[in-house]
Amino acid sequence: MSEPSYITIPHSRAEDVFGVLSGTFLASLGLYLLHDAHSVTGGVAGLSLLITYLVPWSLSTVLIAANIPFFVLALWLKGPVFTLKSAISVALLSAFVKLHEHLLPLASISPGYAVFTGNLLAGVGILILFRHGASLGGFSVFALVAQERAGIRAGYVQLALDTCVILAALFAVPASNVLLSAAGACVLNLVLAVNHRPGRYLA
Repeated sequence: MSEPSYITIPHSRAEDVFGVLSGTFLASLGLYLLHDAHSVTGGVAGLSLLITYLVPWSLSTVLIAANIPFFVLALWLKGPVFTLKSAISVALLSAFVKLHEHLLPLASISPGYAVFTGNLLAGVGILILFRHGASLGGFSVFALVAQERAGIRAGYVQLALDTCVILAALFAVPASNVLLSAAGACVLNLVLAVNHRPGRYLA
């Protein structure tokens, strides 16, 4: 018996706007928790966290600066619409991180809880952005292109790249934080690997 065929219905503009807002909000909250725990994760977001531990720059500023080269790549590989959505997403991510700093002061939080919850939130946020034709730039661009052109799952591609960032963290944070970061990055990428598979979902 042949598989049933479906007609996919694209998201409306209003749905895309809400998707980008909710995705960046969740991801920014995740990064805020990771930053408070002095941990890292994968991708350019993790690289940005790492940079803030080495130089006295704000996370919001580094997030934007670190993504600029990847926006050029995204424009070439993914087109202007994807690039514009991704640039807006990173700008919103940066703004939401600032918002959390002012409205959600964290006096004390368990590092393990912060790393697990932060990566879970970031993974769900990125997943929402993928579903609405956007990303947080950086390694996500490579991951999506690899999935679309080579059939390699985005989560696994991102996991390989994330490993490099986490290993580099050994030069900036204690080894115990790096181990937590590695476990947390696995959580984030499992969210993507399990939930972002071509052909499984209609939306």
